Amino acid sequence: MSPVPPAATTLPVPIKVELRPHDPQWAEQARRVAGTLHAALGDNLLQVHHIGSTAIPGIVAKPVLDLLPEVRSLAELDACQKALQELGYAWRGELGLPGRRYCSLDDPDSGQRLVQLHCYAQGSPEIERHLAFADHLRQHPGIAQQYQQEKLRCQALHPGDSHAYSDCKDAWIQRVQAQALAERQRNH
Repeated sequence: MSPVPPAATTLPVPIKVELRPHDPQWAEQARRVAGTLHAALGDNLLQVHHIGSTAIPGIVAKPVLDLLPEVRSLAELDACQKALQELGYAWRGELGLPGRRYCSLDDPDSGQRLVQLHCYAQGSPEIERHLAFADHLRQHPGIAQQYQQEKLRCQALHPGDSHAYSDCKDAWIQRVQAQALAERQRNH
């Protein structure tokens, strides 16, 4: 019998919205974190995708790595909850998104958010959605610059509340994400 997935917990406390110019080191940091995750999760982990603004050259981003670990089985991932917690991740369950496991890693000294894991099982349409959006921005620098402007607008409106900042960007992201998925389908 597989374990029951942990219940969603409350949202993490909102953090200050700090946007920094793109740092090429983010890609290397993402690779290092992916290696740590592979060691902790073993064969259940198929791959780790670097998503979010830190994966888009040329635009500002919160200095928080958004990674999408793709796993064979969420039940097996749930069984590895302790291993992730031993690495310092806060396990937050689905956190309002069925089929996802969300974990965050904060610096123990400063409390600064470092990594967010958005874990999905192989075959989840959420994987395609995230990858299509990131690929679309990388392939269309003009659209990436529009996203940067939206991010700056939302930061100006909600400088101290990362949740409100994310909500502010949501309509723009949903619109461009739909375009990205449609383009991806046309090209495949």
